[in-house]
Amino acid sequence: MNKSSKIYVAGHRGLVGSAIVKNLLEKGFTNIVTRTHKEVDLTNQEATANFFEKEQPEYVFLAAAKVGGIVANNTYRADFIYENLMIQNNVIHQSYKHNVKKLLFLGSTCIYPKNAPQPLKEDSLLTDELEYTNEPYAIAKIAGIKMCESYNLQYGTNFISVMPTNLYGPNDNFDLEKSHVLPALIRKIHLAKLLSEGRNDEVILNLNVSTIDQAKSYLKGFGVGENSVEIWGSGKPKREFLWSEDMADACVHIMKKVDFNETIKGIEGDIKNTHINIGTGKEISIKELAELIQEKIGYQGALKFNTDKPDGTMRKVTDVSKLNRLGWKHSVELNDGIDQLYGWYLKKNY
Repeated sequence: MNKSSKIYVAGHRGLVGSAIVKNLLEKGFTNIVTRTHKEVDLTNQEATANFFEKEQPEYVFLAAAKVGGIVANNTYRADFIYENLMIQNNVIHQSYKHNVKKLLFLGSTCIYPKNAPQPLKEDSLLTDELEYTNEPYAIAKIAGIKMCESYNLQYGTNFISVMPTNLYGPNDNFDLEKSHVLPALIRKIHLAKLLSEGRNDEVILNLNVSTIDQAKSYLKGFGVGENSVEIWGSGKPKREFLWSEDMADACVHIMKKVDFNETIKGIEGDIKNTHINIGTGKEISIKELAELIQEKIGYQGALKFNTDKPDGTMRKVTDVSKLNRLGWKHSVELNDGIDQLYGWYLKKNY
């Protein structure tokens, strides 16, 4: 991949896609192709085929996906499996048909069984049952891994799958219903602080409502008040978090320097576990995370953990030894990343 190579970033407005575009531009790549969902609906086979026929990209970062946290995954189960399968099938197949030199498919560590040994190794794929709350999304991503692997083996393509851990960073989704845990905690605790300090105008502006009563009623549904913030689950589950711009750097590194044949682990002639974990290998409990965010925001109220709500997998941290062997390691630690994300959120919203 050279600086003038034609590179298509699918999902360029999302958390990962926008970071990949930024990373490519910073590294001097000049021929980046992007399309919004309105311009090309990647769930539509004909629209995707027409786009590839017209643009003929040489390299593809497949970051387009329907994503969300536990609530969204468990509520919109059909949407998550359908949309992600359609996007993957169309982009991967058209990449093959139009002779794309290399494709990077982005999945998620939710592909691993809920009781997989920790830290999560690539070898754990398909060894046991999945966590039910995000099973449709996980199944779609597993299908993407196997699709890339199968096209490589049958057609000689160079399609690589990477499985990032929980991501956070600029352009994150802060929607109270659909966001992941870290940005959700930042926004909920930030709004609780505003309420506790009587900064009602800022609350109204943040939520785009007409009155503070409307705002308080809406926030009550998410357990947010001036004196306390409700958090789903016990707070005991441990999670790993990776700064999205680190993730983008890992993706560009792999696209530039790693080929499919370097990802293969063969056992008695079998090809398996060709995907690559991307993460930090470090973990923190949800309770510790919430308390860290609370301290940084300066909220004095209580954090209340609702144990009637699901915890999800109790521990999820990746083994990143394969990634490290391939020449990449993260640089942004969580403490600094939270500061950066909160600063970005304030700048964007005020």
